[in-house]
Amino acid sequence: MTDHRDEIPSDWVLRLAPGPADPPPPPPASSARSIAEATDRLGPGPVAWAVAVGHELARVITREVPELGGGPAPFATLRMGTEAATLHTLLLLVDPDPDPGTGRRIPEESLLGDREFARRRLGLDNVLRGIRVAHAVLARALTDACQELAAPAERADEFRRLFDLLLTFMDAFSSRMTAEYSAEHDRWVTSGAAAREETVRTILDGRPVREEAAADLLAYRLEGRHLAVVVWCESPTADTTGDLQRAAADLLHLRGCTATLLVPVGRTTVWAWGDVHAAPADVHPTDPGPAGATYPEGIATYPEGIRFAFGSVRQGVAGFRRSHEDAQHVVRVVQLNPLGTGPAVDYAEVELAALLSADLPALRRFVHDELGALAADTRQADQLRRTLRLYLRNERGLTVTATQLHVARNTVTYRVKRAQELLGHDVTGRLPEVMAALEAARTLGSAVLPTDADGSHGASPPSSSSRRS
Repeated sequence: MTDHRDEIPSDWVLRLAPGPADPPPPPPASSARSIAEATDRLGPGPVAWAVAVGHELARVITREVPELGGGPAPFATLRMGTEAATLHTLLLLVDPDPDPGTGRRIPEESLLGDREFARRRLGLDNVLRGIRVAHAVLARALTDACQELAAPAERADEFRRLFDLLLTFMDAFSSRMTAEYSAEHDRWVTSGAAAREETVRTILDGRPVREEAAADLLAYRLEGRHLAVVVWCESPTADTTGDLQRAAADLLHLRGCTATLLVPVGRTTVWAWGDVHAAPADVHPTDPGPAGATYPEGIATYPEGIRFAFGSVRQGVAGFRRSHEDAQHVVRVVQLNPLGTGPAVDYAEVELAALLSADLPALRRFVHDELGALAADTRQADQLRRTLRLYLRNERGLTVTATQLHVARNTVTYRVKRAQELLGHDVTGRLPEVMAALEAARTLGSAVLPTDADGSHGASPPSSSSRRS
């Protein structure tokens, strides 16, 4: 990095870095080119500081304006914008822009998020509230850093310069974001995509629709057998929407669908349906476990982080809606326990967990009451739960359970005995309830494993006195 300290104002910015007690910053959300350019001008310490602050801005915005959230992918898009804005602020501090109205003041990454907000119909008032929240948090972080790093004799001038720059920057930022939001909103409303999305939402809301006219607009027949899928990406890039649509179409065709309907919802999510005619191919991931999961053949070239939530095959307009509802239940289950599922998940695989988790606090209490100390969120308890679940599903067959687990028969005997000791009661009297609790724990993992004695997240594993007898 070239040393510019003798020729720039606010050289304290070049000494920015995450504190030694701070957690490691997440990977940058900005493009590799943007990070490289910023690192060349600022150095690695200030860039790491900006990445950490950008992440905090996104976290606070999501908390204060929850409408701008919506899951890992929308958060990643939001963080891309807040990180880029933080980096640009540091660059302006060390290299003032002679023309405050230039486009250099508005990062392209921030505009990407703004366009997504427009397509998601989140409301300009929410976007502007998010900008105000970000301004307050960024101003506080920079003020604290200036107080710590600037020379005492220069602090007053640096504070004035900092506040003037932030006010100018945020004014230009708000104006450009407003204009971009309005332009994107107008483009979207007048596009065929908007008409298709509005028709799809009408069907999903259960409102009356003229089936023939809707089918013509969507170029998709509604009287057939539908398989819905929600596709989203946890690591969005500039080409995410196109990748998601191609992946959705490919996988639906692999599952026997001869026609597809693809509806982008923002930049990081696609709703899709396939008209099922052929028998579906076996397209489950080759390794559905949490580590090293792979995509089925035919979609392996798409970016890492794409997830597929499939509904069930259902008939007609009502089936179009219900299959999508099933897929949305799968999305909720996957987001509760992202590491517990593979990249493609079917409703049939998680149906029981989806139904049970509609009231998550109640489910945690249920799992606590049924499993007792076996509900501990540890690797050993997970192993015992998995063994007991398979043993009961196999009608207490030791040999078949041992084969499925690739362990010795005696190992299964030991684990089942130990699991029942932790349960504190024989499963026979409450077999359906215990099986439901084991299934919920398997699918949802830590999201439903209680850590204190009343079945909520918090302190210690339950004592035997709290278990059902």
